[in-house]
Amino acid sequence: MANKRDYYEVLGVDRNATPDELKKAYRKLALQYHPDRNPGDKEAEEKFKEAAEAYDVLSNPDKKARYDQFGHAGMEGAYGQGGMDMNDIFSNLGSIFGDLFGGGGFRTGFSGFGGGGGAARRVLRGTNLRIKVKLTLEEIDRGCEKKIKVSKYVPCKTCGGSGAKDGKTETCSHCHGSGVVTETKRTILGMMQTQSACPQCGGEGRIVKDKCHDCHGDGIVKSDEIITINIPAGVQDGVQLAMQGMGNAAPRGGINGDLIILVEEQEHELFERQDANLYYNAFITYADAAMGATIEIPTLNGKVKIKVDAGTPSGRVVRLRGKGLPIMNGYGRGDLLVSLNVWVPKELTREEKKLLEELQKHDNFQPHPTKQERGFFDRMKEMFNG
Repeated sequence: MANKRDYYEVLGVDRNATPDELKKAYRKLALQYHPDRNPGDKEAEEKFKEAAEAYDVLSNPDKKARYDQFGHAGMEGAYGQGGMDMNDIFSNLGSIFGDLFGGGGFRTGFSGFGGGGGAARRVLRGTNLRIKVKLTLEEIDRGCEKKIKVSKYVPCKTCGGSGAKDGKTETCSHCHGSGVVTETKRTILGMMQTQSACPQCGGEGRIVKDKCHDCHGDGIVKSDEIITINIPAGVQDGVQLAMQGMGNAAPRGGINGDLIILVEEQEHELFERQDANLYYNAFITYADAAMGATIEIPTLNGKVKIKVDAGTPSGRVVRLRGKGLPIMNGYGRGDLLVSLNVWVPKELTREEKKLLEELQKHDNFQPHPTKQERGFFDRMKEMFNG
């Protein structure tokens, strides 16, 4: 991950690039570094893959939002060390070059630059599943493990996911197992091959003659499954986590979709959160504020004692460093900010009133605002009277 370049830098676009600008930039790089134009050039092949991976992320709104927020850390696990699979790259290129080459798929058919490569049959992909997980601040603080029951498509056990009654399929006679039909066209770059999915087998290269009675030839059935989700510490409300291959199974042995987990943070009865920091309102008596005291403050990991200095005004904030939440994909923790508020009783007994009346006679208990404080009060009066 540390060696990966910024995806925007790879495509040579800024962060506000439009979808059309992204497509144009990717198309240019794909033509420049295509393996058929650079036979045997490993550096060009890596740049070809790098551009494909960058476009795959930035052209997808969900992936782009995750990348913009967390960088390459947000894509962790999305691509292996070798980047995107070449079959996926050529599959994506079909839609990119379709308007330029008159529709159909696009493969390595740069006959003017080293000849075409072998055809790749279509591999089906299962759809993604999206679920919402509610977490308390305590769970976010420590990270947690959740077991979630989901209803999703799984491979049919009767036919082993093949879709065939006896588990056997036949090679398509129309495309001879390639999954595609090929047409050669003359373009501005020379003779090029355009490919489209075989209409007889749907691009799979295999045909099911006798369909399985349980899955009706699809190779997948609906079933409930318990999935264990590991939630990292420090996640924020609205963050999406992805589990590769844990979504819906694909028809007839294809690639499973992903499980997308949306984090929803539950409101806490004591703390408010902002990023990794926590905020807490502590109430103290007038005597504590005037004379000073030691009070207990709750945290997510037990209580701690803090000192209230004599003469503390209501609203003073005390920062407890490292008592907040862990920083996701980072080091350290946020802080706990405690606001000290003087508690004023709503009702007083006769005895309490007498005591306060006695205190009011002392000059030290009369307000003595500083010049700076007076200026603030004057501005407040002007604002409300103006």
